[in-house]
Amino acid sequence: MTISSLLPAPAAPAAAPAAEPGSAVFRHLNDAQRRAAGYGIGAGKAGHGPLLVIAGAGSGKTLTLAARVARLVLAGADPSRILMLTFSRRAAAEMERRVGQVLHEALGLAPLRGAPRLAWCGTFHAIGARLLRGHAAQIGLDASFTVDDRGESEDLLHVLRQRLGLAATRKRFPQKSTCLAIYSRVVNSQAGLREVLASVFPWCGDWHEELKQLFAAYADEKQAQRVLDFDDLLVWWAAALAEPAVAAAMAGRFDHVLVDEYQDTNRLQAEILFGLKPDGRGLTVVGDDAQAIYSFRAAEVRNILDFADRFTPPAEVVTLERNYRSTVPLLAASNAVIALAAERHAKTLWSDAPMVEPPAIVWVAGESEQAAWVADRVLQLRETGIVLKSQAVLFRAAQHSAALELELARRDIPFVKYGGLRFLDSAHVKDVLAVLRFAANPRGERAGLRALQLVPGIGPASAARLMAQMAGVADPEAALRAFQPTASNASGWRDFADVFAALRRPGSAWPDEIGAVERWYRPQLERLHDDAAPRAADIAHLVRLTAGYPSRESFLTELALDPPAATSDESGPGGHDEDSLILSTIHSAKGQEWIAVSVLNVVDGCIPSDMATGNVAEIEEERRLLYVAMTRARHHLHLLVPQRFYVTQQAAYGDRHVYAAISRFLPESIRDRFVHLTPGEEAEGECGARDELTAAAMHDVGARVRSAWR
Repeated sequence: MTISSLLPAPAAPAAAPAAEPGSAVFRHLNDAQRRAAGYGIGAGKAGHGPLLVIAGAGSGKTLTLAARVARLVLAGADPSRILMLTFSRRAAAEMERRVGQVLHEALGLAPLRGAPRLAWCGTFHAIGARLLRGHAAQIGLDASFTVDDRGESEDLLHVLRQRLGLAATRKRFPQKSTCLAIYSRVVNSQAGLREVLASVFPWCGDWHEELKQLFAAYADEKQAQRVLDFDDLLVWWAAALAEPAVAAAMAGRFDHVLVDEYQDTNRLQAEILFGLKPDGRGLTVVGDDAQAIYSFRAAEVRNILDFADRFTPPAEVVTLERNYRSTVPLLAASNAVIALAAERHAKTLWSDAPMVEPPAIVWVAGESEQAAWVADRVLQLRETGIVLKSQAVLFRAAQHSAALELELARRDIPFVKYGGLRFLDSAHVKDVLAVLRFAANPRGERAGLRALQLVPGIGPASAARLMAQMAGVADPEAALRAFQPTASNASGWRDFADVFAALRRPGSAWPDEIGAVERWYRPQLERLHDDAAPRAADIAHLVRLTAGYPSRESFLTELALDPPAATSDESGPGGHDEDSLILSTIHSAKGQEWIAVSVLNVVDGCIPSDMATGNVAEIEEERRLLYVAMTRARHHLHLLVPQRFYVTQQAAYGDRHVYAAISRFLPESIRDRFVHLTPGEEAEGECGARDELTAAAMHDVGARVRSAWR
């Protein structure tokens, strides 16, 4: 079923109706939503000028966008000439459903069964693929081209690495996944390779010329094989729009182009939009600069900040400020945080939802106390009737939830984690645990095979052979000591054997044992992973967590009683039958909402991350991250501030703590928007004395595409 099929057949000209068709269904829109939905309606065949809708968190963005499409259709726009661009298939399906629902109600039709289909509604990449096939002959593409997924693209780069001799260099060349990440960042950010290496992949900076050679070969090979990768769908679309005849044909298909989540577009996507609608006529973009948090995917916040002034006259701007999610005090606190941003589209979210509980800053002694407080609070709220899946704990980086995950496991509180693997499910943490388990039980085959293959030069066959030898003797440790690796692997094997022997020695001290494993594993991390630094931080954190256990046996047993569960990279409780607490990175939580939200580690070094304070743009995005986290809450919001914080960079090995400073995004001037809590105490005032205890601590089109790497 298409949108067009919902509309009545054209009738003979008649007198104008007394009221606009379907006007009753739009009465529940607020004034700002109604202005956005109706902008330019009746502007005639020439269409309306560009429209920017700044949609604050929880302001009914999806409904407004659906209502706008419905208003356009009811005013006579051809649904088949409306293009809607979103960032996920799920969002596209939801938009089609909402548009169909509004049209059904406006036309007085029976309740909708099944979503009608907009002819042109989808993700940038899906729409790009359709248009490229339709214009393939004009741009030098084979219309039967196939699209490689990420895995296939990585494999092709790996083949080319070997063909060009880059995989056999004396210094290890970046792995295939890193090569694809670099290529994708360059393409989507429209920045130079050297600039991307310096700012995002500094450890690969010495390989500039070799990577340029690799990417040129990659472009040639894809052309020869008649394949495009995921990023090529945008590259070729933008390149095609640079050809006047092709641009005219593509743009001529659409009277109206509407874009959701415009703050998440990258420079290439913005270039595509302006290629389709260079004067902005018929163009509507909806988004919120305060929720622009995806620069790591090459999203460019300047796209939405500069949109209006790109046109002459400037685009119309409608701001949606009424929030339908959060209570008044929560919005007051959130508004105060984002009002300190260096540059933004000014808005003040408001609500008439009554206060349930004021937002709170919770001062805790350290990370273990933070985990205990959150677990206590989760259970308290559950007793009041707020189920676990209506509560969320958010954090800046996936490893920040490690201590909480162990605390929840101890208390048998079920949880699911989004935006990265559960801490114990990550490969590098599993590696270290495998070495410990192998030392505890040399006959354990799974742990042994994993641990042995961490040794340089030991592959699956050698590891399996050694495990078979150990299984057939009374003293498996002696069999391991007697194993003879090849001469080239002797040094690496000796280091592993020494660690293994130390772990097996009677009276070996705990948790010093895991410190020895960490020291041995660090060079393996650097050999096996391009992103060794953040993984090393995870391992250092694991070392600290072991201090809460009396022995290696109790530590490994406790972990075994909480087997890792499957995870997803999208936030939300869907697909889980059991009521479970939601743990999520802030990035994965965007677009979601919960009754109660706790935010971990609201201290400098975490929010903002000490790895994202290199310039003003990075710091401002970190501010927006905190704002996004806060605006996920409906009734209850708690920002956790550990006053003593573990910092892995302070020493090579072992524990090291420093006093942590509350996040710079919560300066003294706005803390009166919060109550202040300390475990075991009632709400306090400003807690000014506590601040004294804290210390600051962190183109023929094809030819143009291929020649870009030369």
